[in-house]
Amino acid sequence: MKYAVRYYTKTGNTEKLAKSVADALGVEALPISEPVSEPVDILFLGNSYYAFSIDPEVRSFVLSLDKGKVGRIVNFGSAAMLNSTYKKVKAEADKAGIPMDKKEFHCRGEFKGLHKGKPDAGDLKAAADFAKSFKDE
Repeated sequence: MKYAVRYYTKTGNTEKLAKSVADALGVEALPISEPVSEPVDILFLGNSYYAFSIDPEVRSFVLSLDKGKVGRIVNFGSAAMLNSTYKKVKAEADKAGIPMDKKEFHCRGEFKGLHKGKPDAGDLKAAADFAKSFKDE
């Protein structure tokens, strides 16, 4: 299986998770400004809620993906208050014709003092373990 990891972050929390996911898979975590140029079976996409939705850059990135190069998207991320961005990302992936895996990883992220220190070492290990579970498929 071939993997890629892309992420969008404003606070650095999702970048930390992306690096853990990428290390577990033996690939590099890159920001969404870097296109997916090689065919991959699974694209791990890290993102979060900003103003109660996914960032427009994440939306544009998903819509720009070549469905011939991406087998499926696996969502992951962190947020201080809201939970998963899965439904928002899936709506864009559906428009792009790229399937979303039903599994995802989500944890709390620190924002303005709320959930201080999150994601912590335990969250980063859990994100890596989540990514490794796809190697067993």
